[in-house]
Amino acid sequence: MNFLIKSFMAISISLIVFIPNFLLAAKSKNNAKVSGVCEVTNSKSAYDFSVTDVEGKSKKLSDFKGKVALIVNTASKCGYTSQYKELQELFAKYKDQGFVVLGFPSNDFGAQEPGSNTDIKTFCETNFNVKFPLFAKGPVKGPSKQALYEFLTENSGDSYKGEIAWNFEKFLVNKSGQVVARYKSNVKPTDVEVTKLIETTISKESAACL
Repeated sequence: MNFLIKSFMAISISLIVFIPNFLLAAKSKNNAKVSGVCEVTNSKSAYDFSVTDVEGKSKKLSDFKGKVALIVNTASKCGYTSQYKELQELFAKYKDQGFVVLGFPSNDFGAQEPGSNTDIKTFCETNFNVKFPLFAKGPVKGPSKQALYEFLTENSGDSYKGEIAWNFEKFLVNKSGQVVARYKSNVKPTDVEVTKLIETTISKESAACL
């Protein structure tokens, strides 16, 4: 009888230890994947959205997952329009290292993007030889803003919240689509502050982090 009681107690103790550890492991697996130096959570990212490109074709931003991206709201008749040149230079310099610029034309500020998508594409290619992806003109502020910009300005983290104030604001997102920096219109794309963080973000994340 004593043997049976001792055996039962040993089994009970083993179960008490095992079950919490099992549940903890299951919870960890569901909430995050840890690999190397980074942790990927199940939170929403910029790469979860589908958009329309400047030619009217549907595009999944998940196609850019694994790349670092600079997301910019653009306009053709703005004092900052010349930044298209620097954005193209930035894209050309880092594209082979896993970097892309994503341009989102908008007419929200001073009606400075009045043309059609065809007009915008022609303007960018003719004047700035733009090769990076451009998307369909659409709102980036207010209640009707497109879903991507709702995420960027409302749900990308407390440090980056707030409505877009003008053309050529910039969001830098990492390879998983999480925002790591936001720059105002007057910050040039080739500013050392921007390029240093692009280089750091490209280099510090491995493919295992995706």
